[in-house]
Amino acid sequence: MTLKYLLDENVAPLYQVQLKRQKRDLVVWVVGDPGTPPKSTLDPEILCWCEEHYFLLVTNNRKSMPVHLAEHIAQDRNIPGIFILNDKLTIGQNINELILIAEASLDNEYQNQILHLPLLQER
Repeated sequence: MTLKYLLDENVAPLYQVQLKRQKRDLVVWVVGDPGTPPKSTLDPEILCWCEEHYFLLVTNNRKSMPVHLAEHIAQDRNIPGIFILNDKLTIGQNINELILIAEASLDNEYQNQILHLPLLQER
């Protein structure tokens, strides 16, 4: 299965543009786009939408997202995964990470996990 990304409304619009430009077959939607949750949708509802439509959530939300994910899982629900952008990386570096993840991932590899970019850090 090909990964699909839902960018939350606080992720810069440039991410969607550049991801689609660099990997044309990648599905990248943004909260507020037709067919997605409307802007200002609460995070728990976004997680339900991602579960139903099998999208991985890309967000900047480091504080409350772990709480929302724990509550989601406690309700015996699942989510394909959540990626948190790294504010110490450039937009280009974050985009490269998301493209690499999309190209090299297995089905359900990130299920019920929150992962911070970059996934692999040099030592």
